[in-house]
Amino acid sequence: MTKATSWVEKLHDSKDLPKVIKLKDEAARHWKGGLMAIPAPLEVDGIMRDIPQGRLITINEIREKVAKKHKAEIGCPLTCGIFAWIVANAAEEERDNGKTDITPYWRTLKSGGFLNEKYPGGIEAQKIFLEKEGHRVVEKGKKYQVLNFEKSLV
Repeated sequence: MTKATSWVEKLHDSKDLPKVIKLKDEAARHWKGGLMAIPAPLEVDGIMRDIPQGRLITINEIREKVAKKHKAEIGCPLTCGIFAWIVANAAEEERDNGKTDITPYWRTLKSGGFLNEKYPGGIEAQKIFLEKEGHRVVEKGKKYQVLNFEKSLV
């Protein structure tokens, strides 16, 4: 029986990333660009780690930073989202192991300023972290959004 891979191990497994790929035909039209940057998990962690208290970032801004760094038109939406989720879980794993300097993943929102139900502890935990930092979270239908999140973007 093999030991399960920890979140921190997943965060440090680059799988030959980052890389830039050339999109073809329909994909290029859909994403409105010819080059897509696929980041390494630690790149996403670095972006998320740099968000200061009181400020926010959305996954779309992370994608823009990844694209700019790699001179591509877009950052991969799938891997950026998956890696943000890995970052969040690795941070909580580190907290559980006594580390206090963890990546403040709760400052990373979904597009539109919505909270991420897939983060550790779900919406409730992210809401508590954000409200402790002075943000106001409001219910929008079945989702939760940081009120006026645009004013706090980095």
